[in-house]
Amino acid sequence: MLRAAGNIVSKAADPDGTRRGVIVLGATGSVGRHISAAVRAAGEEVLMVARRAGTAAGAGRFFPMDLIGEGPDGLARLIDAERPYAVVNAAGAAWVSSPDVMQQANHDLVDNVLAAMTAASWRPRLVHLGSVLEYAPQPPDTSLDEQAPTRPTSLYGRTKLRGTEAVLTASAAGQVEAVVLRVSNVIGAGNSPGSLLGQVAAQLRAAEADGEAVVRVSPLRASRDFVDARDTADAVLAAAALPVGEEVINIGRGEAVPVRTMVERLIVASGKRARIVEKAEPVGVRAHTDLNWMRVETSRARRLLHWTARRSIDSSARDLWEGTAPGPAPRPPDHPAAHRAGPAPTRE
Repeated sequence: MLRAAGNIVSKAADPDGTRRGVIVLGATGSVGRHISAAVRAAGEEVLMVARRAGTAAGAGRFFPMDLIGEGPDGLARLIDAERPYAVVNAAGAAWVSSPDVMQQANHDLVDNVLAAMTAASWRPRLVHLGSVLEYAPQPPDTSLDEQAPTRPTSLYGRTKLRGTEAVLTASAAGQVEAVVLRVSNVIGAGNSPGSLLGQVAAQLRAAEADGEAVVRVSPLRASRDFVDARDTADAVLAAAALPVGEEVINIGRGEAVPVRTMVERLIVASGKRARIVEKAEPVGVRAHTDLNWMRVETSRARRLLHWTARRSIDSSARDLWEGTAPGPAPRPPDHPAAHRAGPAPTRE
């Protein structure tokens, strides 16, 4: 049985009762590491897949795979060897400027995952992590539900939407059983150093221990829906186990939090004295108020997944801060197939 979001739900299993686990793609990323930890905490087996092992891969089985460069065949073999009840796609790219990298990581990679799952003889459920930035910009003081138009304005949002559309098309055609979670701004240990809060944390870490830190940021006029990475992982576990195929479900706190508030809470979590300095905008740049508001409607997640965000923004800020502390070097992958060429290993 799998425990998700405070409820006991059944999971797929072989007729002989053999326990099957979860394959997490992008498992060493900012969200994938939390999903992997949540699967382990639920007493299930997780196989973490990523291009290279990071510190997040130190606590479980790891399989190195370039999901873009290697094509779908290797993943199809891995699925047949592992026979998981779910594959979670937490891979992708957000904080990069290259259109080619965005296209490859957020769309081409998804095509490879779908091709692998179609080719495999074992058929797990696919839980695909999309983004609320796939939607059109949201007017202030409104809540974003799953019926909102998908007209993303950013390169990230456009490439993520292409990936989501590919998943939904394959699911509608009966090629895969899939559910899409469109996730809001995730915060927690492992946040990208390219993100706003990642940059703030880096500046705080670099500051002298007994001095005042100067945190330089872009203008903090926006309000965003921040959701804890651990809460996001709980939603993924529920989506992996409950009968919610062919659904799009928004995942967020359901609250618009001023970005300045999140920066201030991160400073408090650091325990350091700090002064926020907002960088001046270039002359002629005007605020786009429709891009500065995000609040997610989460009633579908509550109804279908029995899920709601539980962690406070202070808890999220502490988790993010603690996650930036210097840690040990990553250990080598410990999955058997990481040490030899050829097809994925089979189970006894």
